[in-house]
Amino acid sequence: MPSRHFEDFAVGTVFEAGSVTVSTAEIVEFATRYDPQPFHVDAEAAQASIYGGLIASGWHTAALMMRLFVDSIAADTAALGSPGVDELRWLLPVRPGDTLSVRMTVVEARVSQSKPDRGLVRGRFEVTNQDGGLAMSLTALMFVLRRPA
Repeated sequence: MPSRHFEDFAVGTVFEAGSVTVSTAEIVEFATRYDPQPFHVDAEAAQASIYGGLIASGWHTAALMMRLFVDSIAADTAALGSPGVDELRWLLPVRPGDTLSVRMTVVEARVSQSKPDRGLVRGRFEVTNQDGGLAMSLTALMFVLRRPA
């Protein structure tokens, strides 16, 4: 039984979702499968690119963010999924050896008008690197069950 419900997501609440260090092997493995652009899979080509070295796919960064969010927050929440993401931005390249941290701030929480057993929570996600630089941001909406009476 999840311990976190809609009522635990008050506007302004901040959730820290942990951190992960990104390796060269992970960057190349993910990109080879899902985003095989040269600056993600080939160190020499990446060195000659505008990035001056290998960088992670933005989709890899998003997947890492999601894993940290699920492990730290969603797994213990009466979450029902998400209808989508808005304002996804990749702001800084993620490089081998970077340690990414994830933070979610609740920016909206409202009870569903059509299904009063649940609410909608809008969260602002920020993925920062070890230097505090904002590597990625997005806003996501999720459905969360209300606490049983």
